[in-house]
Amino acid sequence: MADTHLTPIEVGLTAAIVAVEAEEPRILVAADPKSGTRAGLPFGPFDPLSHRTFEIGLRNWVAAQTAINVGYVEQLYTFGDRGRHARPDDTGMHMISVGYLALTRMSDNAAALREAHAGFEPWYRFFPWEDWRDGRPGILDQPIVPLLERWAKSGKSSEPPRPLGRSERMRHCFGIGGSPWDEEKVLDRYELLYEAGLVEEARRDGREATVPRGKIPPLGEAMRFDHRRILATAIARLRAKLKYRPVVFELMPDEFTLTDLQRTVEAISGRHLHKQNFRRLVETAALVEPTGETSTATGGRPAALFRFRRDVVQERPAPGLRLGGRS
Repeated sequence: MADTHLTPIEVGLTAAIVAVEAEEPRILVAADPKSGTRAGLPFGPFDPLSHRTFEIGLRNWVAAQTAINVGYVEQLYTFGDRGRHARPDDTGMHMISVGYLALTRMSDNAAALREAHAGFEPWYRFFPWEDWRDGRPGILDQPIVPLLERWAKSGKSSEPPRPLGRSERMRHCFGIGGSPWDEEKVLDRYELLYEAGLVEEARRDGREATVPRGKIPPLGEAMRFDHRRILATAIARLRAKLKYRPVVFELMPDEFTLTDLQRTVEAISGRHLHKQNFRRLVETAALVEPTGETSTATGGRPAALFRFRRDVVQERPAPGLRLGGRS
């Protein structure tokens, strides 16, 4: 006779809400309703009786937990690993979560956030190895790469076979051994660190680590449940989308200088861009148009102000910033 035991499943909705302030990409971190601490992304269960769609449910939870209304929203992925909200051997309700990327502007939400137990935190606090604007981050060479090399040589694994071995995956993900750094592989890098048992979430989930626990320094700030994995997915999606959709303008004020635009793109992609090449790229893509006004906010020579040229969306199918190699 077939086993009729069914594990109950709950559907959750989790939002990675991004804004940029002072040349830093920031992620909205909401309070834990039980402890009152900022511990993870805004999230809540999907209620099919109250929420006609997942997106409506997500927007309701975000408004309830952070007092803000998000603009641009897109679905990322469904996260359903056992152990997301409990120990791997737990027999209770299984939680899956539908992750979303949302974009907003800090200036639009300042008043609301003052009233809520939520705030925007720099996303490189959670992923310090992803910020290459000032060159290769020191945390890669010490301790990340040596720890991963030790793990790669250990050979012990409970994971299913993969097309590439550990050393090859390290090389492709972390830009070592002559391989280029790919800023879009944010999730691949985090999951490799998780598989190696080097991030706190892996230790919290009971994964075996090659290196003794006491000898592993903190690798970025941990988040509740699998929220850092969801955030990694959101960062990777946004970095990729910059190249074929004008999503960066969802994070910009109505009027901006080209320097402001470049620094926002650099902040999100985690890389430095050559000034003249960037301006040539923006001009070729016809993404902006001058307002006829100037700004003296920098204290130097007046800088021309621009705005997003919305007609570009109708003119061609992929109006983004096709960034070239690292400069």
